[in-house]
Amino acid sequence: MTDAIRYEKGQDNIVVLTMDMPGQSANTMNALYREAMGQIVDRLEAEKDSIAGVIVTSAKKTFFAGGDLNELIKVTQAEAQGFYEMILRIKGQLRRLETLGKPVVAAINGAALGGGWEIALACHHRIALNESHVQLGLPEVTLGLLPGGGGVVRMVRLLGLEKALPYLAEGKKVRPDAALKAGLIHDLAGDREEMLAKARAWIAANPAAKQPWDVQGYKIPGGTPSSPNVAQMLAIAPSVLRDKTKGCFPAPEKIMCAAVEGAQVDFDTAQIIEARYFTELTCGQVAKNMIGTFWFQLNEINAGGSRPQGYPKTQTKKVGVLGAGMMGAGIAYVSAAAGIEVVLKDVSLEAAEKGKGYSAKLLDKKVSKGHMSAEQREAFLALIKATDNEADFAGCDLIIEAVFEDRALKGKVTAAAEAAALSDAVIASNTSTLPISGLATAVAKPEKFIGLHFFSPVDKMPLVEIIRGEKTSDETLARGFDYVMQIKKTPIVVNDSRGFFTSRVFGTFTNEGLAMLGEGVNAAMIENEARKAGMPVGPLAISDEVSMSLMNHIRQQTIKDLAAEGKSIPEHPAFAVIDLMLNEYKRPGKAAGMGFYDYPAAGAPGGGKKHLWPELKARFEKADAQISQEDVRDRILFIQAIETVRCVEEGVLRSVADANIGSIFGIGFAAWTGGALQFINQYGVKDFVARAQYLAEQYGERFLPPALLLEKAAKGETF
Repeated sequence: MTDAIRYEKGQDNIVVLTMDMPGQSANTMNALYREAMGQIVDRLEAEKDSIAGVIVTSAKKTFFAGGDLNELIKVTQAEAQGFYEMILRIKGQLRRLETLGKPVVAAINGAALGGGWEIALACHHRIALNESHVQLGLPEVTLGLLPGGGGVVRMVRLLGLEKALPYLAEGKKVRPDAALKAGLIHDLAGDREEMLAKARAWIAANPAAKQPWDVQGYKIPGGTPSSPNVAQMLAIAPSVLRDKTKGCFPAPEKIMCAAVEGAQVDFDTAQIIEARYFTELTCGQVAKNMIGTFWFQLNEINAGGSRPQGYPKTQTKKVGVLGAGMMGAGIAYVSAAAGIEVVLKDVSLEAAEKGKGYSAKLLDKKVSKGHMSAEQREAFLALIKATDNEADFAGCDLIIEAVFEDRALKGKVTAAAEAAALSDAVIASNTSTLPISGLATAVAKPEKFIGLHFFSPVDKMPLVEIIRGEKTSDETLARGFDYVMQIKKTPIVVNDSRGFFTSRVFGTFTNEGLAMLGEGVNAAMIENEARKAGMPVGPLAISDEVSMSLMNHIRQQTIKDLAAEGKSIPEHPAFAVIDLMLNEYKRPGKAAGMGFYDYPAAGAPGGGKKHLWPELKARFEKADAQISQEDVRDRILFIQAIETVRCVEEGVLRSVADANIGSIFGIGFAAWTGGALQFINQYGVKDFVARAQYLAEQYGERFLPPALLLEKAAKGETF
């Protein structure tokens, strides 16, 4: 008998099954689990007459982690049949457990996500430890998969279609108290002893327990797909879903299919439907892209793959933030959220207080939703000191400058802050475009200077781009990395260059959209195809958000900087469009209420929704300039992927994981691809080169594949 699941029968004839996969920090549905669970169910059936009930729990910190992603990422089309049969065996084991004829209780001692929650669902009664680290749910959709261990079938039968879909199609996770309210679990416990005692008491009181769906006369809550209210919801649900996925993400669509089809048939047929869709997704390319990047590469980054080794982990205790605008205010908020003391400075006390007010607003929302008490709000705000005086930076071990993109201004405020802070403080700039080595000349200790590029809005965006200047020391880089982890963000590390990685690639995205508009391509088509390619917003909308005056300012600063080095900026067809919008049409962007879009006031007719400026047609569009949808889409994705390769080639990017995660988390590159370099891998490197050469012939040399890409194609290598 394997020790992956311990089988212990007590005096009360209750069997406690303790899942404890050897050599793993978490339990997963790997070959070892499958074999162990098979043997356990055989034994339970054989000894059924002497058993009062079963408790399923875990010896790990978590209850059970889910499918084995090392296995899932390797399954190919050729192995689909064998994989499908194996999935049916896993489901069969859980089905035999829930129809044993004895009460089965899940004692959930830690997170039960994915397969872990599916095991819990196969138990008649669920009790969870009432602790904040315990999360329950089915996040498979975030990796391009669906719950394949009975999760779709049982959630629909437990909650009904309408209530189950957010857990299935959005991967919604909940804490135990919320799970109790939602009817996912039946009871809470303060500690392990209480949990096991409650489980035993429930077994004693319910000797003939059955799953609701196995009771005679059971009906799905809220009705089946043919009942009028559900039919009405299902009439619009697919179009709402398609609007969200844009057809790029197959998983949410297959989840809806499995849920709706499974609700119209008996339990066992529903299991087969679920297994077929699960097999299809597992063999598909999108799941491979997403598992590779959002699981393996993200874990590599969070484990410190890009952090210099040999330096002890540090904790930032007091951070000084220069500039209390949107970025500075956001940096102050996420720092205080991690328990770090913050000094937020601006030119006037009034401006600094306004920046602190940003945190107050975010916290008020939390208090009103019951996620935080009024006392906790006060304690949080007490960590942020608003000031107009440099002397308050005394004792800061990290300074982050977040003022306007102007070299002289940044240099002035940074030098003053460095003089007031601790002598070994790390000095960082939140610049998105100006080279760090140049900014470092303003401080006394350039080895302590680093770039920490946050994204807006800081409280929501998960990424920080850490930029190493020419003189930045390894120790400074390690300290910067530790701070980013401390504030619970994902750090990518890049070497210094103009625009670093994310701003460079982001610039190619917006510029390509503007170039197409300048050529005469229909504006709505540009925006729609960008979204269909998987970008969160179109290039014209995002240019309005950033504002063309800022884009122009950055270009002018670059021209000035390059002139000093005897270089010039390469011309781009987008520049003419920006100049027209700014100088002739006086439409700088969203903040001014007009750019490529009109932004009507809230009470205006049409509900104040933004819409493309009607004049774009007359001023830009040309009937003979229309190109295929595929070309529009590929220009948007290819130009970003090509620029990413250039960043690898120039040594700006140091790892594939940083490139893929950075492109998705930082600039919203299409998530279904697994990131800018994985987009090339999954397209096929040789095919990508051929397509890039076609785009270069048609639309300009900027699409020419870099030498590194040609080399990879020739050798048959991927990134």
